[in-house]
Amino acid sequence: MTRIAGRYRRVEPRAAARAYLLGLLSSVERKNCWQLAEQAGHTRPGPMQRLLRYARWDADAVRDDLRAYAAEHLGADGGVLVVDETGFVKKGRSSAGVQRQYTGTAGRIENAQVGVFLALATSRGRALIDRRLYLPQQSWCTDPERRNAAGIPDTVQFATKPRLAEEMITAALDAGITASWVTGDEAYGQDPRLRAALEARGIGYVMAVACSTRVRINHGRTPARADTVAGRLPATAWHRQSAGNGAKGPRYYDWAWLHIDTGSHRHLLIRRNRSTGELAFYLCWSPTEVPLSELVRVAGVRWSVEECFQAAKSQAGLDHYQVRHWTSWHRHITLAMLALAFLTALAVDSAPEPPADAHHPARSRDPITLTVPEIRHLLTAVFHPPAVTAARLLHWSNWRRRHQATARRSHYRRRTVDEPTG
Repeated sequence: MTRIAGRYRRVEPRAAARAYLLGLLSSVERKNCWQLAEQAGHTRPGPMQRLLRYARWDADAVRDDLRAYAAEHLGADGGVLVVDETGFVKKGRSSAGVQRQYTGTAGRIENAQVGVFLALATSRGRALIDRRLYLPQQSWCTDPERRNAAGIPDTVQFATKPRLAEEMITAALDAGITASWVTGDEAYGQDPRLRAALEARGIGYVMAVACSTRVRINHGRTPARADTVAGRLPATAWHRQSAGNGAKGPRYYDWAWLHIDTGSHRHLLIRRNRSTGELAFYLCWSPTEVPLSELVRVAGVRWSVEECFQAAKSQAGLDHYQVRHWTSWHRHITLAMLALAFLTALAVDSAPEPPADAHHPARSRDPITLTVPEIRHLLTAVFHPPAVTAARLLHWSNWRRRHQATARRSHYRRRTVDEPTG
C-alpha cells in the first residue's frame, strides 16, 4: 500500500483500496464488492463500488507500480515474457467486450469476456504484470451506443490479440523490464508482425505454431509443412530433454530442431510426447547463437502463465468480479494482479537458498518452501476480522435480499413489457 498510496488523491479511496486488497487475500468465498464490503466491516458495498467505478485513480499507473514491484522481487535471471489469454464467463450482453466466443477457460464457445495478459517468469518465480481487455470488432467496436453504455473510451479501437500482446511487451521493455525471451501459444506465434516486432527489438522468441506452418529447410525453394518435416527426421535427430519441473517432477519430451530460412539463428523446434507421440511446433529466433537446451527451457516456461491464471483466480479472485464497466474491469483485474504479486513476492523472498546436498535422501523429509496458497492461508489467520455479531449478519442478509427483490421486480417488469398483449 505504501507503493500505490500516492495513486489515490483522497483518503477514502485509499482506505477502500487497502480494504479491497485485504479482502482479495481473505478467505471470502466470492470476492465481489458485496462480500468484500461485508468482510471489511462496511454497512453497505458503496465504498467498494465507488473504488471500482467513480473514484479518481489511474489503474494503469497502479499497473506500472505492480510491474516494477514484480520485477524487483523476481529478478532478471533468465527472464521470459509470456503472453496468453484467459476467459471470464458472463451472462447477458452488457459487460464490456462480452460476446459468444471461444475461451479455453470453458473449453468451448461461451458468452464471455477475454483478457490478454502478460506474465514475467524468472528462475525465482512468475507473476502477471499487464492486462488488456479484448474488444470484439463487429459486436462492440462498431456499436457506439453499446460502447457508451459500457464506458469504453473513444480512443480504444479494435486491436487483435497479437496487437494487444505487442503493446504490453513494448510497454514492459520500455519500462525497463529485463527479459531476453518472449513465448506464447499459436494465437500469437502465428502472427508475423508480432515476431518481426520482437526481432526489431533484439528479443528472442520461442512461439508455438500450427502443424500446417510452412518452413524452408536447407535453403530449399519450396516451403514444407512443419509436420511433413517432422515425419522425415531420422531417429538420431531427437534428443530427450526436460522442459522444466512440473507438479510431478521433470517434464521430459523428445526434441528436434532444424535451421530454417536463411538466418543462422532461426529454427523450427519440434516437441514429441514420449507416451502418445503427439507433436508440437515452435518458431524460434535469437539474436545470438543458443543451444537446444535454452530453446527447450523457454518453451517449457510458457506453461507458467497458466499457473498464474489458476493462482490469480483461486487465490486472489481474478474472475470473481461482478462489474460491467470498462473502467471497473481494469481496476478489479489490476488489484487482483497486485494481490497475487504480493503473495508471489512473499513466497520468493521466503524461499531459502538450495543446499549443496539438496538431493540427499534425508532432504526428502524437509518441508517444501512456502507456496502462494499456504501464504494466503497464513495471512487469512493473521488478518482475521473479529467475530461478527448477529446484528451485522442480519443487516447484510437484509441488504442482499432487498436488492435481490429489486432486481426481481425489474426483471418481471421488463418481461411484462416485452410480452405482446392479446
